[in-house]
Amino acid sequence: MKVVNDKNRALGEMMKPISNTLAALVILIMTLGGSPAMGAINASLDRDRVALGDTVRLTIIATENEKLKDADLRDLTENFEIIGRSTNNSTSIVNGRMSQTRKVIIDLMPRRAGSLYVPSIRIGQNSTQSIRIQVSPASAAPTGEQTVVFEAEVDKDSVYVQGQVILTLRIQQSINLDGGNISELKLDNAFVKPLEQHSFQRNIDGRPWRVNEVRYAIFPEKSGTLEIPAQVFSGRASRGRQSVFDLGGGGQLLRRNSQPISINVLPKPSSFTADTWLPTQSLTLQETWSSEPNELRVGESATRTITIVGEGLQGAQLPPILFTPIDGVKYYPDQPTIEDQELTDGLVGIRQDSAAVVAIRPGTFLIPEIRIPWWNTQTEQLEYAVLPEREINVATAEITGLKTEPVLPATPIDITATPLTNPTRHWLGGPIWPIVSAISTLGWILTLLYLWRVRRSTAPNKPHAPDTSAEKQVFKQLLAVCADNNAARTRGAIIDWIAAFKPKASPVSLDEIAKLLGDEEFSREIDTLDTCLYSSDQDHWDGTSLADCLHRLRRASGHGGDETAEPIKLYPNGD
Repeated sequence: MKVVNDKNRALGEMMKPISNTLAALVILIMTLGGSPAMGAINASLDRDRVALGDTVRLTIIATENEKLKDADLRDLTENFEIIGRSTNNSTSIVNGRMSQTRKVIIDLMPRRAGSLYVPSIRIGQNSTQSIRIQVSPASAAPTGEQTVVFEAEVDKDSVYVQGQVILTLRIQQSINLDGGNISELKLDNAFVKPLEQHSFQRNIDGRPWRVNEVRYAIFPEKSGTLEIPAQVFSGRASRGRQSVFDLGGGGQLLRRNSQPISINVLPKPSSFTADTWLPTQSLTLQETWSSEPNELRVGESATRTITIVGEGLQGAQLPPILFTPIDGVKYYPDQPTIEDQELTDGLVGIRQDSAAVVAIRPGTFLIPEIRIPWWNTQTEQLEYAVLPEREINVATAEITGLKTEPVLPATPIDITATPLTNPTRHWLGGPIWPIVSAISTLGWILTLLYLWRVRRSTAPNKPHAPDTSAEKQVFKQLLAVCADNNAARTRGAIIDWIAAFKPKASPVSLDEIAKLLGDEEFSREIDTLDTCLYSSDQDHWDGTSLADCLHRLRRASGHGGDETAEPIKLYPNGD
């Protein structure tokens, strides 16, 4: 595989320092792990393991108004020599909001071997975190008069099946090269993923070398012995330009072979009986909610997101989260998010599973714990990543039904509108107005009884359908939102319509409405609406079937009247 250069690109260009992405990755992992929010400045190293005489790159990133030129680097010089320093500024505009990112890049050389720390660096009111780096003794000088050295090494010679091993192919050169290639890495029974390349300077016995490292994450898929064959590097020494008409090239062709490597791949231990085999240094679980779960009401939703982070694993190796059903609570899972991130020591697998949580009745519910077994490759023991169980309290929904106005007679009748000729007149020694009032009231009662008997005797013998004008209006509004294929508005319109359609019932969720109507087709349509409503794909819901089902239920209950002859069209002509 071509990894250093081709005939149209110089090796020196490819060996320019690689952009530092470790800061963003560290922030991401710490965030997923539940760490406190970090400040406005962050620091990272391009490598956490170097040899004495190597250079290492420190990158400090600021996202606010810190003045990076004021960084106090005095403590840094105790364990490191500052080789070079540069700055980089970038501006981005996202959703109309402009943000600036400023970087200061410092090339360092350790002063001694051992476990060292890049100290916390203070800039204004903020400080970076300290960073640990392991410095090994100086590399041995190449034998003879070698000017190009090519070697291969792995970070471990024994690994569990499906575990991670890092292969590093290292090119050291003390001369300029016009081109270079490394053979393609091909392995049987193993998954190979290329990682970010590292370029740096190395000083051996006072002689400067340029070093380029090509790295791979290898995941063996079968126990036994994994053979990494010898890899081949080929390049051409630069002979310089002899005249202005000399385009360069044509130097001596160099070819170097690395040594083959054997890795012992261990099988899964018999003591690990779980379905998903996870050999890793660390596995963490974290959950987040889109809103406070204890503030939920019946019919409302809150999105629960569970994140798994596994060091030395691929995201595809992490198991899916199964949301355990709970009586009174429904889950509507969304599509999982699976990705791989890279740190200095290899891959980090990340998987996020989300689901909308909807309570269909009030009360206190116990969400069970989630427990994922994994194998600790450092302690050789079975461990568990656990999210403990938790209780959520769900309150009764706020009912926003129709407001009904009292029905008044067309012409109000005031029995006191005609005053008595003599208010002070008495009847049998007392005031006359109570007697007149009682007689008038009795007359009205007798008139109403007579009208009721006449209407009952002349009306046809058929059940009365509670088809009020308010119910008709709400039903038309419900059909309109169905025709608009608006899943979110349809939910509220159904609740409003059922309040007018079944005044004595007071359901507040679609599930309760489905049980109230007791129709299988309607229940299926509600499940379809629910699934769409609590997923990220609300734009593709079709309300035609639900509208047809509502028409049928309304007619079967005696509603509809003259509407049965010509039902409302969902897609009228000319609209």
